[in-house]
Amino acid sequence: MNGFEDMQFCKLDIDRERRTGFPEIIFGLGKTVDQVHVIFSRIAELHGRALVTRATPEMADRVALNHPEAKYDEVSRLIRLGQSPQKLPGKVAVLTGGTSDIPVAEEAAGTAEWMGCEIDRIYDVGVAGIDRLLAHKDRIREASVVIAVAGMEGALASVVGGLVRRPVIAVPTSVGYGANLQGVTTLLAMMTSCASGVTVVNIDNGFGAGYQAAIILQLVLEAQMV
Repeated sequence: MNGFEDMQFCKLDIDRERRTGFPEIIFGLGKTVDQVHVIFSRIAELHGRALVTRATPEMADRVALNHPEAKYDEVSRLIRLGQSPQKLPGKVAVLTGGTSDIPVAEEAAGTAEWMGCEIDRIYDVGVAGIDRLLAHKDRIREASVVIAVAGMEGALASVVGGLVRRPVIAVPTSVGYGANLQGVTTLLAMMTSCASGVTVVNIDNGFGAGYQAAIILQLVLEAQMV
């Protein structure tokens, strides 16, 4: 028996929750409004919940016709229906270097929340005003996983990596002036961080960071159940 359903324009992975713990998540960018609606409806039918990333208001309006309880957030561009039936242990701290990084941070936070994580948002604590970050160091250290979202030179992830004994997931953003190269400079800087325990996702990939944080805490939950 196939673990997918052939929907002509896509092959829906209906077996993903069994394999990974979470249903397939819909990447909205590049899909039509009708395609998103059909996939969303089927995932909701099978799993009782669904998530769309990089969604548009038009996609949200179409989904809402059949799923009025679905929520669209204009900042993160997520459409969320339901949430994980299990609450994951611990807490995920989501930090941003600046206010301009919040849309990517909210994609990370919203994804992790939908997957069962508790989120602590700590925004605009970039290294240009290091006292803002240090004022929250105890709060940051209480987290089980830290997501550091920053543009410019991306120094936030290295500084945080030197402050905590937890996994740090660095998210480079495309925020910055010319030599930032739309986030490439930030990406390379984070990848060459001298702080141990820092891993890096792709540019503006808040979803990937939120998902990774949830997977880490899912492992903790499974260990507790042994």
